[in-house]
Amino acid sequence: MNRYHLAIDIGASGGRHILGCVKNGKIELEEVYRFANGNVEKDGELIWDTDLLFTEIKNGLKACKKAGKIPATMGIDTWGVDFVLLDNKDQKIGNAVAYRDSRTEGMDAEVYKAIPEDKLYERSGIQKQPFNTIYQLMALKVKHPEYLERAEAMLMIPDYFNFLLTGVKAQEYTNATTGQLVDPETKDWDFELIHKLGFPGKIFQKISKPGTYLGNLSAAVKAEVGFDTKVILPATHDTGSAVMAVPVNAENTLYISSGTWSLMGTELLKADCSEESRKRNFTNEGGYDYRFRYLKNIMGLWMIQSVRKELAGALSYGEICEGASKATIASIVNANDSRFLSPKSMTEEVKKACRESGQQVPEGIYELACVIYNSLAVCYRDTVKELSEVTGKKFSAINVVGGGSNADYLNRLTAKYTGLKVYAGPTEATAIGNILAQMLAEGELTDLREARTMVFDSFEIKEY
Repeated sequence: MNRYHLAIDIGASGGRHILGCVKNGKIELEEVYRFANGNVEKDGELIWDTDLLFTEIKNGLKACKKAGKIPATMGIDTWGVDFVLLDNKDQKIGNAVAYRDSRTEGMDAEVYKAIPEDKLYERSGIQKQPFNTIYQLMALKVKHPEYLERAEAMLMIPDYFNFLLTGVKAQEYTNATTGQLVDPETKDWDFELIHKLGFPGKIFQKISKPGTYLGNLSAAVKAEVGFDTKVILPATHDTGSAVMAVPVNAENTLYISSGTWSLMGTELLKADCSEESRKRNFTNEGGYDYRFRYLKNIMGLWMIQSVRKELAGALSYGEICEGASKATIASIVNANDSRFLSPKSMTEEVKKACRESGQQVPEGIYELACVIYNSLAVCYRDTVKELSEVTGKKFSAINVVGGGSNADYLNRLTAKYTGLKVYAGPTEATAIGNILAQMLAEGELTDLREARTMVFDSFEIKEY
């Protein structure tokens, strides 16, 4: 009998239920269900439809039952920073507002009234992003103080779904760190900081490590989906799971978790909360086994996803990559500029950036994609240089994992611009890392080193 573990991996544009099991010493994956996701507008806010997403989570569990492949364990991962508030009856307060919503504009200034920016980094080690949980909570304090007054619990998005599945409220560590409110030394909420900011301390749940057994399915969910299973906390932040699946054990490893965002960095055993690190905008996000994901958030394939949606929805990403590789335009934009975070039209924003800098303006999907791919590779090159300077480490290769590892043209450009070898794969790194955490929790793997070796042995890795 195969022992299955289920990864439910939910991203900004969609989610998948992926079963994993070990056969002949190798991990085999099977996608059993897929569903769409995206921001919707409600009450003048960009939000996540958590009711629909939870229905889809249960639909995927039913698909496992239908396939006759009941998972022994399951785990959910999503993006970071976003949350829901619950009242004393465990009902949601307000919307599950998405990080691309504009409610956090100007909230950094409000936060810095309580603590200066440099001191905040010194305490948290987390890169300033306008959408971090700390600024979202400040937006509520300023615009909806009644929400915080009524709130009894705050749950990050995957923790909320785990609560709906099991009835247990818990906060997983890797996702908690993305909010800029966790102490990297104690690995717990910085309650002194939370008090300074005027947030209610009671809403913050006890932090649990990846690999924690949360509980089994509630009676109602069990009756609906037709079976029971253990719910395990993976690294619920998708990048935390993806980095677990980087298939190499060397200490001086560079990775890019490539998807909607490009998360580029290395692993540290101790957070670097120095002023130099802050100035260069690196972040120390929590990882499995209390390792730190020392990385930089780069805008990533969100730019490609956006122009494809606007201009060429019928084309596959492979076709766009191929067409871009034949374009001759040499224009470069700053892929990390906040103008590309949530523009009305990504196509027009890229054109405008080229026009403003006196460069050739791209026309059509292939020239636009060429500009974006080259701009990303330039950003990777600059980040490698910065990482070397700050950490004192020398890097010889970059491991690209996640969906973007399929972008052949981008991988070739990354090797060209950085002068480093590029290893691409596995594509399903987030789901694999999610499954690895479950296997480690169940004692099927002994440690992260063994887990990463198994990933290397199980999946195709392309070399550039």
